[in-house]
Amino acid sequence: MNEKHKIMGGKVYVYRRERSRYWQCSTFLDGRNWRTSTKEDSLSRAKDFAEDWYLGLRGKKVLGQLKHEKTFKQAADQFLKEYEVITLGERSPIYIDNTKRRLKNYLIPFFGDKGLSEVTAGLVQEYRVFRQTNSVTRYNCKNENGEPKEYGAPSRSTIHQEIVTLRQVLKTALRHGWLSHLPDLSMPYKTAGKITHRAWFSPDEYKRLYEATRRRAQNPPKKRWKHSCEQLHDYVLFMANTGLRPDEANRLQYRDVTIIEDEETEETILEIEVRGKRGVGYCKSMTGAVRPFQRLVKRNKPKLDDLIFPTFPRELFNTILEEENLKQDREGQRRTAYSLRHTYICLRLMEGADIYQIAKNCRTSVEMIETYYASHIKTSLNAAAINVRRQRKNKAEPVTAQTLLAE
Repeated sequence: MNEKHKIMGGKVYVYRRERSRYWQCSTFLDGRNWRTSTKEDSLSRAKDFAEDWYLGLRGKKVLGQLKHEKTFKQAADQFLKEYEVITLGERSPIYIDNTKRRLKNYLIPFFGDKGLSEVTAGLVQEYRVFRQTNSVTRYNCKNENGEPKEYGAPSRSTIHQEIVTLRQVLKTALRHGWLSHLPDLSMPYKTAGKITHRAWFSPDEYKRLYEATRRRAQNPPKKRWKHSCEQLHDYVLFMANTGLRPDEANRLQYRDVTIIEDEETEETILEIEVRGKRGVGYCKSMTGAVRPFQRLVKRNKPKLDDLIFPTFPRELFNTILEEENLKQDREGQRRTAYSLRHTYICLRLMEGADIYQIAKNCRTSVEMIETYYASHIKTSLNAAAINVRRQRKNKAEPVTAQTLLAE
């Protein structure tokens, strides 16, 4: 139950919601309800704030400055109503659920009672400071003593995602004419973020990895694990020779893959019809992906619409990475199944492949590859183009009047 107190003869209510440390205040004025957070955990200070807040509203009413505008919560409700319908099939349910969670747990409790015109750049900065200086209590998560867990300040990326959701709500208000302009939501005092390359396997590390998976496939710790170990070995080779994203590989069916003789290279490769986050695309593999695919067909005897990789043995993959001391790269970044895609791109760049063709084959942009892959590969630098020296011509000696007279 909410704890509630009347002040100013019942014109103002001061109350505190369950699981909230701060007091709220509300009043009915000029034909509508007004609410705001006092940002005070002391009842006496909250009452003082509520009195000042109410008198301020009365003063605005007298001067004709009391605006009947939509609140942030109303805009958030409209945003969610539209968002689920418009993005149907284009955003994953997990993404939509995360957006709802950010609004419910963080943004609406802070901005909810504010009028949309009150959501200024200064208030957004206050929100950032508030999130960085306040821990979050999770009542649905318990510690060892059975008490609610306390989580510290969120990471930079978490705050960024919350600001993105805030911007989406304000854009909804802008479209409906409830807001005249968007406030400045950029991060002040921000330095340029460091661009780190994606975790990948160098040629030697990749060799260690597939040799380790091969050994495990030939000699599994238990006989019943043999199928999983063989599947993992073929998965590693297949992914590192195609550059598919893990989610693309998860959707891949046997009918999407064709073994062809490539006319330009005169090699046997795989032609793959890829379905992923960029829609339907095509991929041509390296020759190293053909044998793993043939083994998968022979081992699983599938139907055409069966998934090639119905499951990914993540635990086994991580165990092998730990055993080979490959779980982290030298910068401390964790390697995952996605690292096999990064390995494919980096190895192709090291071999001198055309960056535009790599981008097309991997269904990404040249800019992404230049930023996150090519920048840290030494073979992408052309010494002949860098170490250019201009030939210097022998300059003739200057002729002065004294020289001419001497002649």
